[in-house]
Amino acid sequence: MSINVEVKILNEVIEKTITAIESGKKEIFEISEKARSECKEAENELDELKNKVAEIIKQVDQLENSEKNSRKRLILVSRNFKTFTEEDIKDAYEVANDLQVKLTLKRHEEKEFIKQRKNLEMRLKRAKDVVEKAESLTSKVGVALGYLSGNLQGVFEQLEDIQQRQFMGIKIIKAQELERQRVSREIHDGPAQTMANVVLKAELCDRLIDIDKQRAKTELQLLKEIVRDSLKDIRKIIYDLMPMSLDDLGLIPTIQRLVLNFEKETEASVDFVVNENNEIKESILLLTIFRITQEALNNIKKHAKARRVSIRLDIGSENIYIRIIDDGIGFNVEEKVNSVDDKNGFGLYSIKERVDLLKGKINIESQKGEGTQIKVTIPVCKEEEYNGGE
Repeated sequence: MSINVEVKILNEVIEKTITAIESGKKEIFEISEKARSECKEAENELDELKNKVAEIIKQVDQLENSEKNSRKRLILVSRNFKTFTEEDIKDAYEVANDLQVKLTLKRHEEKEFIKQRKNLEMRLKRAKDVVEKAESLTSKVGVALGYLSGNLQGVFEQLEDIQQRQFMGIKIIKAQELERQRVSREIHDGPAQTMANVVLKAELCDRLIDIDKQRAKTELQLLKEIVRDSLKDIRKIIYDLMPMSLDDLGLIPTIQRLVLNFEKETEASVDFVVNENNEIKESILLLTIFRITQEALNNIKKHAKARRVSIRLDIGSENIYIRIIDDGIGFNVEEKVNSVDDKNGFGLYSIKERVDLLKGKINIESQKGEGTQIKVTIPVCKEEEYNGGE
């Protein structure tokens, strides 16, 4: 068989393959659109159902109060039968019984609505999963079409770029998810537990108010302390997520505050030196410098067991230099820096990712028993330049 015939057959195979892939791409797109439509429909239904649930919860609360008052009325009438007539007692009993029945029915209705809401949430999640998978598959099919119908070298370059972007995107998503998990744990172990305790204390106070007023007063004082502690925890979580003082006070005072809190929590001494020859205007740079310092100090606090820490920040017209040194126990750099496992040095991985995204350089030196040194260099650019000039 001649080469021309082989090429012709190969071209026919490629053309048929492209046709089949394009047809499949259209079908995937239709599936995706249908899933999006289902998502929108489910979201609308869920919003409507949430409003109904909120309304019925309000009705249940009102019925609970009414039912509670009716029982009090019934007890009062029953005990003072000389004051109230038999008709009064009968009316009080009927009112209490009627409210109890209504409350039972309304609670059942509330459970049914909550069950429907959970089913809708699961349906919405499944639809979103379908959309996500369809979009991923469409992207992959598009790459395959480009490979088969375009310039091979161009496709190779495109694939490499897509792979790099995808790899970076996956790492960023993992970092975001790990951060969400950390915040979720902090809220669950802190304010959520405290709020549960507040509910229990409030119920106890409600019961004690008519029985032992002095003890109820004591419990209320304890309740106030619990709420204050919860407020401190919530403020700390909010500050960790976005330090408002960064906008209000500026970068240096915010880092100084971070250093003071670190010294209080660890009893380690920190030498913070700043050489500021230029003013940083880009918010992404300010936040990145703060986050790098915060992550480094958190890592030292959790793992290093350091007694002395040195932080030097040099802000120049072209580059920003950050150097953080501790005299802690040290570690294996290769294992820690390239891991996204929170138990295995996620803080250092996060620092590296932030520096990479801003086209900077990072050098981490450490050995077991000899402390750690982190050197970071970040170019001073306009904010749009960090996004590739797009």
